[in-house]
Amino acid sequence: MTQESKNVLTQFLDAVKESQEIWALQEKDGEDWVVLDSINFENAEAMPLWSSSDLAMVHCVEEWADYVPNKISLSDWFEFWVEDLNEDDIIIGVNWAGDETCLEVELADFTQALAEIESFK
Repeated sequence: MTQESKNVLTQFLDAVKESQEIWALQEKDGEDWVVLDSINFENAEAMPLWSSSDLAMVHCVEEWADYVPNKISLSDWFEFWVEDLNEDDIIIGVNWAGDETCLEVELADFTQALAEIESFK
């Protein structure tokens, strides 16, 4: 992982540590979530996630105009999301920016990083 990638991940984790929430884009009138072809992993799909609603909202345009940011608590992530995403071999796009330099992380590595910052309040 490059230093730039480490910085992106660190900034993401710092923000999430405080809020204990991650953000994804969900269809306004449905249950579908944004998943797209991975930029860095061949024959893989990636789920972009953001550390804030504002960062996610920037992408609710053009092809994703019918989507809105929806928060996922870390406890829900571990309880409901990890198993399903693992079964579908999903890669995680961290604070996805939509360019070729997007940081994509394997689900296991991403989930481990979240486990290290999860707060049990």
